[in-house]
Amino acid sequence: MRPTLSLIRREFNAYFYSPIAYVVLALFLAVTGHQFYRSMDQLTETGPRGIAFPMELMVGDVSFWLVYLFIPPLLTMRLFAEERSTGTLEMLLTAPVRDWQVVFAKYVACYGFYLIMWLPTLLYLPVLTDWHWSTVPISADPGAAMSYGIIALAIIIVAITLFGLCFSKFSDGEALAGIVAGLVALVVLGLGGAGTWWIVNEGNWWTVECGIDPSSVLTTYLGIALAGAMFLAIGMLISSFVNSQMLAAIISLFVCLVFIVVGIWQPEMDTSSLEYQVLYFFTVPEHFQHDFSRGIIDSRAIVLYCTTALFCCFLTVRSLESRRWR
Repeated sequence: MRPTLSLIRREFNAYFYSPIAYVVLALFLAVTGHQFYRSMDQLTETGPRGIAFPMELMVGDVSFWLVYLFIPPLLTMRLFAEERSTGTLEMLLTAPVRDWQVVFAKYVACYGFYLIMWLPTLLYLPVLTDWHWSTVPISADPGAAMSYGIIALAIIIVAITLFGLCFSKFSDGEALAGIVAGLVALVVLGLGGAGTWWIVNEGNWWTVECGIDPSSVLTTYLGIALAGAMFLAIGMLISSFVNSQMLAAIISLFVCLVFIVVGIWQPEMDTSSLEYQVLYFFTVPEHFQHDFSRGIIDSRAIVLYCTTALFCCFLTVRSLESRRWR
């Protein structure tokens, strides 16, 4: 397990040393920021121009998928193609790790950066779902409020302990890790204690309410996570076949285009016909436009994403094993 974790850390850190990753991140945030601005306009519109779901325009618009199409190939093009071109793949395959561990480590690192890329979009959710604070009365018995506060503090202490352990693994000295964890503990415990005191004395809880049903947001992020797993697995498989990063990106772009082109083209077809059902099954933008962005989880789309991702990872392992045979 230790060699696999070392490979994951090596591959994950490599993204932060690559300028391409920062270009992809900046481009992605620019597009999602523009989509957020458009969504705010559409949510306040009335009539046929408006939208009813907060993520409907964010991930269901054609302009988003035109940019998203380039992201997985750019993130996966270096996974194996760079190793092949520099000649380090043979050294990696002769290391005391199995082929599936190499594939697993590279895929987890790439997928981890993909998820981090989506984290800044969480800042849009309070506005899109109309978050607002409200107070809810609690029992007049202060002991009940104190018990809730103790539970909250226990959770905070456990979280800080885990933070200190994780930080010590990535820091150069245990003293620095202890100092940072201690400062974080003092700040968080102070805030928690002040909040508990306020609850006991005021007799109210602060709660967050959503003016728009957040279920569509949850299903959208679920679909984005699974669809990204499929596209990244396809890109990793293509990268294991070629020596050039640019060639890997171009081939991956055209392969991923198969799952997106119909959503961009949007031909006029009878929705009850067999041809439309087949195209709809393989068209990712349609899944988000009609299902995920509206709070609907379509099991057919989930099966497509998961099976394609697993099959591509399996083929990538076989691709590495074929080099040993030769």
